[in-house]
Amino acid sequence: MNTTTQENCWPGVRPEVVAEVVSGLSARLQKRLDGAAAKLAQRPLRREGDDWRVQVDEEALLVLHAPGGVIADPSDVRCGCLLAPACVHRAAAVTLCPLAEATDAVAEPSEAPEAGAPEAPAAREAAPAPEAAPGPETAPVPEAAALTAPELAAARHLHQAACALLAAGVSGAGAVSQAELLRAAHRARVAGLYRPAAVAVAVVTRVRAARSGAPDHRLADLVAVLRELLGLTVALTAPPGAPAPTPLAALRGTARQAYAEQGGLRLYGLFAEPVLTAAHAGVVSWAVDAGGRLSTVAEVTPHGDAATAAPLAVGAGNRTVRLGDAALSHREFSRAGLAVQGATRSATGRLGAGASVRAVRASGADWTAELVARLWSEPPAAQVARALAAQELPYESRPAGSDLLFLDVTLLGAAATGSGGALQLLARASGRGLVIALRPGHEHPDLAFRANLALLATVPGLRLRLIGRLERADRPELRLLAIGTPPDAPDHPAPDQSSPVRLALSADRAGRANLGLERLQTADLQTVDLTSEHPTGPVPLLPTAPPVGPPVHVLGRRVEQTVTTGRSALGPSAATAAADRSLLRAAGLATAAQLLDGLRATAMNQRRDVFGRVAPDDHDAFATAWLAAADYTEALATALCSATWEATWEAGGGAAWEATGGAAETTTAEARRTTRV
Repeated sequence: MNTTTQENCWPGVRPEVVAEVVSGLSARLQKRLDGAAAKLAQRPLRREGDDWRVQVDEEALLVLHAPGGVIADPSDVRCGCLLAPACVHRAAAVTLCPLAEATDAVAEPSEAPEAGAPEAPAAREAAPAPEAAPGPETAPVPEAAALTAPELAAARHLHQAACALLAAGVSGAGAVSQAELLRAAHRARVAGLYRPAAVAVAVVTRVRAARSGAPDHRLADLVAVLRELLGLTVALTAPPGAPAPTPLAALRGTARQAYAEQGGLRLYGLFAEPVLTAAHAGVVSWAVDAGGRLSTVAEVTPHGDAATAAPLAVGAGNRTVRLGDAALSHREFSRAGLAVQGATRSATGRLGAGASVRAVRASGADWTAELVARLWSEPPAAQVARALAAQELPYESRPAGSDLLFLDVTLLGAAATGSGGALQLLARASGRGLVIALRPGHEHPDLAFRANLALLATVPGLRLRLIGRLERADRPELRLLAIGTPPDAPDHPAPDQSSPVRLALSADRAGRANLGLERLQTADLQTVDLTSEHPTGPVPLLPTAPPVGPPVHVLGRRVEQTVTTGRSALGPSAATAAADRSLLRAAGLATAAQLLDGLRATAMNQRRDVFGRVAPDDHDAFATAWLAAADYTEALATALCSATWEATWEAGGGAAWEATGGAAETTTAEARRTTRV
């Protein structure tokens, strides 16, 4: 029998298993659960086949039976202590295990998110619904006009659990609070509310990451997913007759992705990027068809060890594309093509790999070829508007590549314009004065992104054709994913520097590089003669500082502090509240000041009994005020991001803010909340 010892490598566990095991504890043991989990995490973990064993003490042995690496039933968690099965050891163990969806238990790899945003995907992003085998079309099932009684009860339970978790904050959302939200999520899934259930599991995953100090934790991501969950539950539990801008089917979501037959497809590979999350690693390849539509095909599998996850993601680039009988890797596909017969594709562009699909290798296309170059012909501002509009959709409904930007730029070099004066690589969009900050596609040091950006920062004046992912910020920012040789530009101004350079990639790389999978070398940047027909163009002076915009951080900071600390975060002195109010009103953000005052008022408005103790509260009013503030902050950030791509960096500190025309300020939080979900 294979026996190994692994540190902090617990098997996955289904969310409903966590909820059931924790609910079996007495009230006294539930209070001790967080401490017991911390102690159990220090114990050595030993794996023997499908069993994970932990020696709790001299007499008690804890055994986790996880076929395929996932605990699917509460009976699979066994403890030898006298209190079992209602012992704290079983509950502590499932609390330490990472949450796993049903797709984690199958042997076939599942597709990735965006990679969509490989830096910070939720659990639901990394493990989407399993692929549905295409079959004969069936008559659509009529959608119910209103929620059924079980659905409404499940939605209300989920809303109450989410409100309680928000009121407690990350610091107070222990294992019991998390288990209650997972119980509500399981009830919602059973009732057919698949989208809210998946978002709730993502909330718990991110709360766990925040409490454990995981390196992939981002507070902004936790705020976003909690805001989505509350928005969904508010929309689902709205009284009859309330405005419903989003169809009920979109609020419910689906359990499986639907695939439509596409017949024959001619695909041209664009690029490939690594996918790395807390639980999954792999690669996703992007392709464009003859009609200009983007599609994805991925190879992503669960991982149990964070130390080997990055090499696993990079190595996945050499795996064969799972599409018909195609015998080419993801790296090769990013520069080649495929001729597919019997193709199936989801509404979001994910290619199916059913048994009827046939695919053979075909020639690829350069980024400068007319068929592919159309992606770069769209103005940057229009591309940004498309990406921001896609962010309003549920993740599982976003078209493939909707958040990607295709730009021609000239590198300016590194400047201290990042947070805290950090150096960032800057580039100027061709044909205009727009300066863009380029960031790594993923921050993990074992991926090639950061090393490649460091090398590119040494060659100002280099012209590039690039693909990046929009980073919503108060100035133009992109996460750089792939670069290539730009088209010739005879009318480009002559260079004025002594050592212009250009990309000099080998012939087998087709003039482009996947920055997350391949490391650039100095030899890939060739010095050219000043009389070369491939001029690099002049290098203007670098901007010395980013523009200074409106104080939107005041409200946003309070929204984030609430998620971290709970209601207690909004009890500052009257002087602090007055200062925030004055700063917002002076900047013309009267709605923001009103929302912040309302959030503080609901946070402090807690009833007390005759003994002065805080009376039980459902936290609904507080959660509603927080959701309004969070939705307003989201709307304002989106408007500022759109405006900053219209304005130039040199235009001055308030250019982007003035470009909005105050439109975001007049967008009420209530309207924002109802339209988003």
